[in-house]
Amino acid sequence: MAGQTSTTSTASLALAWAFVGIPLIWGVIMTLSNAMALFQ
Repeated sequence: MAGQTSTTSTASLALAWAFVGIPLIWGVIMTLSNAMALFQ
């Protein structure tokens, strides 16, 4: 399998990153905002 290459379209790659990245960024923002409330 070392000689095989996979072709992934840019759109599907961007969609996959958005599918993972948007909830991840939202979770980080919510965590930071809740942590800031503890220190005020």
